[in-house]
Amino acid sequence: MTRIAVAALSLLLLPAFTSAAAPPEPATPAPAPAVMTAAPAPVPVRVRILKGSRQGPASLDPKLAPMKQQLSKLAYLRWEQLSERDYQMVLKQTQFTDLPGGEHVALTVEATNGRNVTIEVALAQRNTQSRLTIEKGQRIVHQVSGEKGGVAYFVSVHAWPTGP
Repeated sequence: MTRIAVAALSLLLLPAFTSAAAPPEPATPAPAPAVMTAAPAPVPVRVRILKGSRQGPASLDPKLAPMKQQLSKLAYLRWEQLSERDYQMVLKQTQFTDLPGGEHVALTVEATNGRNVTIEVALAQRNTQSRLTIEKGQRIVHQVSGEKGGVAYFVSVHAWPTGP
């Protein structure tokens, strides 16, 4: 019985020790082809800094005419455009825009999905952050300062602008 067990064990072990009986090494798999991923398309964003005032007669800066209906719903009578900048923004990129008084508004693209973009608007000096989701071609007006003497400052963010 012992001879049969030793013989069987030697038959099981023998092929591992002989080169002639060794099975061929498995072929190493070919490396997977490199997948080219396109960089996300930049999102054109127009940023305007606006000054709204409750004092004096109602007036609208001619540059803000396309925004008249949107601005008329706010409690301010006078609207003036202080600056305008166009950016080509990509995901997680931050752009800074100056406000009167030395403050800065930081704008960061947080997400995009076809027709929508989510932009974070942050003011480090005030420790505030807001996330705005904007549909393609639309704009949002967002107050970025407290009101002082009847005056407040706003940022207008227009994603994929098609006109003025």
